[in-house]
Amino acid sequence: MNTILITGCSSGYGLETARHFLANGWRVIATMRTPREDLLPPSAHLRVLPLDVTKPESIAAALEAAGPIDVLVNNAGIGAFGAFEATPMSTTRAMFETNTFGVIAMTQAVLPPFRARRSGVVVNVTSSATLAPMPLVAVYTASKMAIEGFTASLALELEAFEVRVKLVEPGYAPTTRFIANGEQRMEGLIPEPYERYAHRVLSAFAQPATVTRESDVAEAVYRAASDTTGQLRFPAGPDAVALARRQGAA
Repeated sequence: MNTILITGCSSGYGLETARHFLANGWRVIATMRTPREDLLPPSAHLRVLPLDVTKPESIAAALEAAGPIDVLVNNAGIGAFGAFEATPMSTTRAMFETNTFGVIAMTQAVLPPFRARRSGVVVNVTSSATLAPMPLVAVYTASKMAIEGFTASLALELEAFEVRVKLVEPGYAPTTRFIANGEQRMEGLIPEPYERYAHRVLSAFAQPATVTRESDVAEAVYRAASDTTGQLRFPAGPDAVALARRQGAA
């Protein structure tokens, strides 16, 4: 039985991905900053562990408690919607700490055992914001674009050791808690000169032609974790798939 460790399982994509792998017979280690076992169905194949990907000691403790794993899914992330001009550098650094450096740190921590046994998969979850420019998410996009480049390069680097590295690129999912979880970070990020423009953008987001479901992302992560064809990118959701095809990436 394969074992998967997923970061950011308290809600959204991470939670649904944990459910999906459990339903498909995997041993699942679901991590979150504040563990809640009641979020997932009881199972002898489930462990819920605390993990803050911005803290090296938390990463080390979680991986020691987890034991050997076959797949790492770097899903934990934070976001903010607002004008870049009004975004404090502290907010920018916080997004990069989780979305970029947290992913890099988790990946680096699992590579020695993966390389030694010549097997293992790292799946990095980014965003369809990397497939086409979107306004008012400049810092968030930058933090995810960094992981796109990191993943593409690392996938080549680790081929010789039979370690696979993949990207999952979710589309727009209004049912997730992305905005709600970032409300405090977003205070003051829409100053008066940007209000009318931001209202138009939010109105467009409120009536999307297509949306991504959490199950779309879970299924894409499952395909990525199981893939042996060398495919790097797995857009998730109809809008992300359409964007990827337009870019020639799918």
